[in-house]
Amino acid sequence: MAKPTAAAAVTDAQTAAPAVATPAYWDDACKHLGKRDRVLKKLIPKFGEARLHSRGDAFTTLARSIVGQQISVKAAQSVWDRFAATVGGPATRVQPHGVLGLEVPHMRQAGLSARKCEYLLDLARHFSEDRVHVLQWAEMDDEAIIDELVAIRGIGRWTAEMFLIFHLMRPNVMPLDDLGLIKGISLNYFSGEPVSRAEAREVGEAWAPFRSVATWYIWRSLDPLPVEY
Repeated sequence: MAKPTAAAAVTDAQTAAPAVATPAYWDDACKHLGKRDRVLKKLIPKFGEARLHSRGDAFTTLARSIVGQQISVKAAQSVWDRFAATVGGPATRVQPHGVLGLEVPHMRQAGLSARKCEYLLDLARHFSEDRVHVLQWAEMDDEAIIDELVAIRGIGRWTAEMFLIFHLMRPNVMPLDDLGLIKGISLNYFSGEPVSRAEAREVGEAWAPFRSVATWYIWRSLDPLPVEY
């Protein structure tokens, strides 16, 4: 899939989701990063109490990521609303069995491409057949979860890493394929000069074990609006 900036790819459209979670490690991470990194020491205080939030459920989050591929946020929301209505139930929680009960022509009427229909059906099969181990994710490391997710058609490493950060709230993910992260590192650390993946990775070494938190603040330096999944 195309790799936009996270701010453009993930939205807070799930406003009716019943639960909103924040990471317990956030304050400790900010203290750690403020001591280790001169840029983040100045950047973090600018955003006060704002922090990462996770809402929704795993299947719906991944389904939304597929629907939103390579189209604008506004268009993605419109297609998602029509698709969710076709499945039935609230737009904040679409169920795998509901997707598997649809015929492709009905899915296409919601504005989905034939390819995205295939991706959504494959995602639903993975969940309904327990080919993803949702209940075990808490005990699995990041790479093991990424391996499970990229086995689903339509989900690449970038999408899997966004899922780790925004849904599972893993603390130490650094998505080097994210254009916003690379741009933010360029502007904040290299005076706007082009930055290679190796240079970005080197900057991120000082962020461990809270690379996700540092990445979130770098995104915020480009777009002050909070990014939510």
